[in-house]
Amino acid sequence: MRQDNKLSRMLHVLLHMARNHEAFTSEQIALMLGTNSAVVRRTLAGLRDAGFVASEKGHHGGWRICRDLNDITLLDIYQGVGINQLFAIGRGDEAPHCAVEAAVNEELGSVLAEAEQKLLSRFKEITLASLAERFEQRVTQDLPE
Repeated sequence: MRQDNKLSRMLHVLLHMARNHEAFTSEQIALMLGTNSAVVRRTLAGLRDAGFVASEKGHHGGWRICRDLNDITLLDIYQGVGINQLFAIGRGDEAPHCAVEAAVNEELGSVLAEAEQKLLSRFKEITLASLAERFEQRVTQDLPE
C-alpha cells in the first residue's frame, strides 16, 4: 500500500528554507524531492494560500517562508498540503447490506475518528520552530570533533 508522504516532504523543504534564509525555486525543490516542479508548485500553492509561504518571480525569486516558525504548526502544514486521508486503513464497502460489514465499519469508523482527532490535536502542539531546533541539534551532534 502506497503511503502519502506530502506532509513529511513539505516539512523537509520548509526546514531547509528556514535554515538557509533564502528562496528556493520550484526546480530546486523538485530536485531535492525527486519530483517535478509542477507538483511542487501545486503543493506549495496550498501553503501560499494559507499564508505560510510566498512565491516571488524573477531573478532572485522562488519560494520562501513568510511567517515566524513559532506560528506554524504541523496541523497548519497538514491542512495546507491538502491531505485527504490520514490513515491508509478504512472501512469496507464490498457488501453494504451485510450486518457484519456494518458492525465492523461502525467500530472501525469510531476508532479511526478517535485516533485521527488525537493525532491532529498533537499536530497542533508541534511548531516548525521546534522541528528546526531538533534539526539543528542533530546537525551539531553529527559534526566531527
